[in-house]
Amino acid sequence: MPLNFQQVYERIREIGQGAQARRETLNALREHALHLLDAWADKGEALRDKVERARQADPFLRCAIPLAERLDASLDPGPAAQSPVTLLAADGSQITPDRHAAILFGLINVGAIVFPGGAEAAPLVFTDSSLSYAEEVANWTDGLVALRRDLAERRMLLDLSKDHPAPVITLTDGPLQLWESHESDAVFGYEKALAEYLDVLAQLQKRGVTTAGYVDKPSSNLLVRLLDVAATPENELKDIHDKQHLPGVTDRWLFEQVLRPQTRSAVFALQARSRAVYKDSLALHFFYLNVGRVHHPVVVRVEVPRWVVEDAEKLDRLCAVLLGQCAVMGAKPYPYILHRAHEVAVVKLEEKQQIAQMLELELRRAGGEVDEISGKQSAKDRPGRGKR
Repeated sequence: MPLNFQQVYERIREIGQGAQARRETLNALREHALHLLDAWADKGEALRDKVERARQADPFLRCAIPLAERLDASLDPGPAAQSPVTLLAADGSQITPDRHAAILFGLINVGAIVFPGGAEAAPLVFTDSSLSYAEEVANWTDGLVALRRDLAERRMLLDLSKDHPAPVITLTDGPLQLWESHESDAVFGYEKALAEYLDVLAQLQKRGVTTAGYVDKPSSNLLVRLLDVAATPENELKDIHDKQHLPGVTDRWLFEQVLRPQTRSAVFALQARSRAVYKDSLALHFFYLNVGRVHHPVVVRVEVPRWVVEDAEKLDRLCAVLLGQCAVMGAKPYPYILHRAHEVAVVKLEEKQQIAQMLELELRRAGGEVDEISGKQSAKDRPGRGKR
């Protein structure tokens, strides 16, 4: 049967009819959020204490932890040193195993770009393509694939950084933290991968590298959650898990109001379950950066370890590099080097098909076994057949 557009259209009408009321409610909540932000902007010490009490009630609490700067700060990055900077970025993609295909295989592909500091030569391009077959992928899950991909990106950045003199900046797309979810502890090999990643971070620190994760269009509302903690009476902190005073308000919207173009927010520590793992100089921190222009703010989140936060020159250089990279992309700012790394890393459908054909030919040549595609896949592949 085709899509029931009448049913969908009726629901769309319902959504439209409630749009104005939702907008008015959201505007009131946004005003309340701005009021809370102003009221608590310079009360960092009291907020840190309150977050700690809330964490005792909810160990899974995720929110910002204020440090020395005001919550509503809009800070011009200091003048970055003029020494040439080597910039590295890595991104990854994957082919996930398909049990309906004739051959069971998976692939993790990592692409990296290096802009050598002060060099006039073209950027350096690197790829690492790791193919796994049959029983090697029998237990692959989405979580395990994400874990392996993230770790491969970080390992490549460490290896490449060793070939270049300081200062060096490495970037990845997304959070700095290795892939994690509520199910991560159950993913085979997670603890080993996490230990290896912590060692990668420690080696980057030892080499004096600035490393960062760039989160475009961030959805985690870490400051809003901090304001939830601030607005919760002391005798109700035990129920902080269920307290949402600002539903619908986002960090991105708040900082669109607060940050001038080309400025950063205060730096915050991250309150999360991961604090027990990323400790001391590896502790995760973040700030927001407005990479947009007047009347068109574009707020992103940048995650860094504590050793970067404690070095003002590294922090300012990172901000300057990100702003410069985003300017290259014009009206839709995004670090150009991350865009290039994605182009290198992405695995196209025709490449997946070519790998499958190469595998099948090699197996048949070597006398190996090649299965048949499933009936379900065969039906999908029939020409002129739509989904039912």
